[in-house]
Amino acid sequence: MDPTRSALAISGLLFLGLMVCLDVGFRLGTPSDTADSDLTHEGIGAIEAAVFALLGLLLGFSFAGATSRLDARRDLIVKEANAIGTAYLRIDLLPANEQPAMRKLFRDYLDARLSAYQTLPDLVAANQDFARADQLQKDIWSRAVIAYETTHSEAIERSVLPALNDMIDVTTSRTVALHTHLPALIFALLISVALLSGLLAGFAMAKRKSRSWMHMILYAIVVSITIYAVLDLDYPRGGIIRLTAADKALTSLRDSIR
Repeated sequence: MDPTRSALAISGLLFLGLMVCLDVGFRLGTPSDTADSDLTHEGIGAIEAAVFALLGLLLGFSFAGATSRLDARRDLIVKEANAIGTAYLRIDLLPANEQPAMRKLFRDYLDARLSAYQTLPDLVAANQDFARADQLQKDIWSRAVIAYETTHSEAIERSVLPALNDMIDVTTSRTVALHTHLPALIFALLISVALLSGLLAGFAMAKRKSRSWMHMILYAIVVSITIYAVLDLDYPRGGIIRLTAADKALTSLRDSIR
């Protein structure tokens, strides 16, 4: 399923769940005619404080983690652009008859890499582009190795091959970063604590004898939007938050290759 639609669906369902929990909590906290209203809410302050503190901690941890992962993805894009650019410049050290074919392979390789990430969050189409990029990567490496075995050039050994190795290594880092997200257990705990906080907030609201719909709706909206922001940061290829600016480094590099 599209992560963007999933994030919207989860946030929408969380909003509804919080509204239900707030209402249920209010009903549970409303004392009956024979009950003492003071005793109904006696001794729950510490529990409320602990739950809301835990919710704040989880939200802060999740938001900070998603932000750091976004920054790491952005840095890796720049690192890949630099690695490919360096390797491309060192094509000049290859035999003259090998250079045109290598330059074409580099351009095709960049096209495949860009297409893969632009296709996301469609993983099926993206995986096809990743497979094509992997094959082009192997072709580039094979040609460089053959050129070295033919000429035994120290320039190829010390400059071209290490640069190609760096270019290949960074793709592994980007693949790992692509699939690194907020752990499912932490996300489930976050949702559970958010719903529990709604229950306790509704229970505490019962002291005022009538529901405050404005506060209920605002609370549900704020929590839901915050969790949507965490998910959007974690999947920056289809939502509001994008890596378009960083991708321009690779696009500009591709356009410079002739």
